[in-house]
Amino acid sequence: MGESKTLNTNQAGKLSNKKVNEKIGSGVATAVLAITAVLVLLPLYWIFRSSLMSNGTLYAYPPSILPKEWLWGNYATTLETFDYWLYFKNTFTLIVPCVTAGTITAIFCGYAFARLRFRGKKIIFTLCVGTILLPGMVTLIPLYLFWTRICHLGGTYWPLILPYFTGGGFFNIYLVRQFITTIPKELDEAAEIDGASRMRTLWTIIVPAIRPAITVVILMLFIQLWNDLLQQLIYINDMTKTTFAIGLTNFTGSFGTKWNYAMAATCMTIAPGLVIYIIGQKSFVEGIVLTGMKN
Repeated sequence: MGESKTLNTNQAGKLSNKKVNEKIGSGVATAVLAITAVLVLLPLYWIFRSSLMSNGTLYAYPPSILPKEWLWGNYATTLETFDYWLYFKNTFTLIVPCVTAGTITAIFCGYAFARLRFRGKKIIFTLCVGTILLPGMVTLIPLYLFWTRICHLGGTYWPLILPYFTGGGFFNIYLVRQFITTIPKELDEAAEIDGASRMRTLWTIIVPAIRPAITVVILMLFIQLWNDLLQQLIYINDMTKTTFAIGLTNFTGSFGTKWNYAMAATCMTIAPGLVIYIIGQKSFVEGIVLTGMKN
């Protein structure tokens, strides 16, 4: 009896120590995440805070955390020289067809690599995976010569849109393919027995099952296009077709000494992308988590 009581006491002590260790670990992890979140959000807050201050106050030392005077009129002043709505229209004129075409073709190509059988499939897939490792700068000049000298599409959006009819990069195709391979083929066979075509099977069975992956592809394409300054600078030379990336760069260069207005323009430029990410962030995170669980 004495030995059993001793064993029970030892087990209770171990469980208690385990719970204490778990609480300590959870507390440390929470603290690390909180510090990381503050470090990530601090630049965004600093931009917003700077946009509501006078230009002279920005150079004060030590810097103030909060503006002494909230100058919301900086945004109205910025809009007098920063053609926001033109940049908004041009940016989404470029983004909407690119994201739509890139997502649809990524689904088709991912389905082909996951389900269809054709000669040279493994070789083609291996070569395509290799393109992920190819730096974009290597293909920059050949593509520019192709679009401007051969296709004569310089100064238009087409050199920026047409490449997205191939999935917008093989990583998107690879991601969709990995999700599709986790769906049992028996579902396809059952649909085929019921008389469904491959296209109907794809859109009624496969696509609903891989929505997290599709959301990830959409948001990654959106972020890629939103931040793509280099390609847009190369092919867009008409001020009426200027996007947010180019417009903000030109505005910052022209008003380099008026950083409060530059920060206001930056906040207005960030806002649409931030709203779109917030709307889709739940599915985006879910897709990333599920990607890590796939074999």
